[in-house]
Amino acid sequence: MTEQRWWVACRDAFGRDRAVTVLVDHGEVVLVAPPGEAAVLSAQETTRLRSALDEAASSSDGRAAS
Repeated sequence: MTEQRWWVACRDAFGRDRAVTVLVDHGEVVLVAPPGEAAVLSAQETTRLRSALDEAASSSDGRAAS
């Protein structure tokens, strides 16, 4: 099965381009922030993150590890 993964553009505290990653692993949704950084999201980026989390949650239903 192909791992499902989404990337949401954001910035770090210094304004550099970064990304938040959302993925599904063994039926659980994993949110990965930029390493060692805080993710700064605009309103539009927050909407994209919400959509990615919604999609990941929907795709993780019933896919928990046995």
